[in-house]
Amino acid sequence: VQLQASGGGLVQPGGSLRLSCAASGSIFSINVMGWYRRAPGKQRELVASITSGGTTTYQDSVKGRSTISRDNARNTVYLQMNSLKPEDTAVYYCSAAIKTLGSSGWSTYWGQGTQVTVSS
Repeated sequence: VQLQASGGGLVQPGGSLRLSCAASGSIFSINVMGWYRRAPGKQRELVASITSGGTTTYQDSVKGRSTISRDNARNTVYLQMNSLKPEDTAVYYCSAAIKTLGSSGWSTYWGQGTQVTVSS
């Protein structure tokens, strides 16, 4: 199983970005998908998550500015970020709880990370 993240980049304060993360491989089912970030000198933190049924959670600092969504047919999760601030600068990682073909349990997989830099 692989998670491939994309969509990061350099954006000015107030700008927008859309991150995507596609899961591929011997996937039977995907439960929760989410986005985390790690800013320089800080610990990794949850940004947003979404269940297979569409229930979402957000970190307080991004509420009202970000929207997480998913396309279950494409095994893809998205994070639309608006009104970006310099403090949003971080490496963003996607994750997914996946049950693979032939497996009885769930495992968490991680994408490779995509850099988001908010600067003028």
